[in-house]
Amino acid sequence: MMNMPFVSLRPEITRTHALILMDWLEDERITRYMSDSRNVSRFIAQAVDRVQMPILTHLFNQGGRFFMTYDRNDVPVGFVRLIKTGAECEIVLIIGDHANWGRRLGASTIREGLKLAFLDMRAERVIARIHPDNRRSLKGFQHCGFLLGTQTPTLLSLSMTSGRYLQRLRDGLMASSEDIYLTEIDKARLQELLMIEQGEAVVELEHEIERAIVVDPQQVARDVVTMNSRVVLKLDDEHKEVALVYPQDADERAGKLSVLSDVGAAILGYQEGDEIDWKVRDRTRRIQIEKVIYQPESCGDFHL
Repeated sequence: MMNMPFVSLRPEITRTHALILMDWLEDERITRYMSDSRNVSRFIAQAVDRVQMPILTHLFNQGGRFFMTYDRNDVPVGFVRLIKTGAECEIVLIIGDHANWGRRLGASTIREGLKLAFLDMRAERVIARIHPDNRRSLKGFQHCGFLLGTQTPTLLSLSMTSGRYLQRLRDGLMASSEDIYLTEIDKARLQELLMIEQGEAVVELEHEIERAIVVDPQQVARDVVTMNSRVVLKLDDEHKEVALVYPQDADERAGKLSVLSDVGAAILGYQEGDEIDWKVRDRTRRIQIEKVIYQPESCGDFHL
């Protein structure tokens, strides 16, 4: 899992994206196993022709939620569609350029789709319907933990429950980066925070909390980024000193980053030397934990 490539799912769909999608859907290797490829292609063409607007997001979200998949270099490489009906959510995805096949972008995209389906859309079960001959897709979903259910000569139905997803997350089977560590006190406080907050950052934070290794505050390693720690970061080529704080204490100009900010959620629980790829304001940044200057637990400040 550690070598899984970084991808991010982004909801904004522009005319340029629509043209990229149309190009992908002209490739028979892409559409061979898509049950509704002709309908999708026709819909996109009509959207481009009829709607003279640069942003087409609202059209693509009719009947479900649509996301473009971007790779580490912020290049669109595929799409995901999540269609929720009651407690179930169907996931449909493609990696568009066949030159990208075999790079495990599909498995990374599935994991990001599951994060949204379970932690944002609150589905109880996610379904994938796949043609039996689509071996690459079947392998990707099964690698991510989907279990085979019903099958016909033309369609296999695979699924994952919310409980199975959370267990795999806690067992470290769904993460693409290093283990992270969270103190029992920080976890309890952050879970209370999640109950009253909303938004994209909340989904990312909940994902990190669920997968964290929970430790006693007196046992946490001195170089772990805990709440109210001060840290020197390297963001791409930029060095900066920040403090990781709760939202009410945030002051970005003073370097106090909310745990609900992009960078704040990213660094929680990591250790000195760790590097993370993370989406920050719609572009991918490489974040390195260079130095933990101050950690409350190592100084005996357990009240913070």
